[in-house]
Amino acid sequence: MKRIALCAAVLAVAFTSAAEAKGCIKGAIVGGVAGHMAGHGKLGAVAGCVIGHHEANKADKKAQQQTNQTN
Repeated sequence: MKRIALCAAVLAVAFTSAAEAKGCIKGAIVGGVAGHMAGHGKLGAVAGCVIGHHEANKADKKAQQQTNQTN
């Protein structure tokens, strides 16, 4: 039951604002699986969400800089 509640909470936060959640879902899935293998699925999902969101923002900034340089 805790897993269902956690998944529902992660999805609710992720879909609240698509721009804010970019990378979070993918990172949470990967982190949750990796964390589950180590016995810390919830912690892995949270960390994966944070890292995925950070990496998505970095990629967006890099793409925006390249677009600005070509114009």
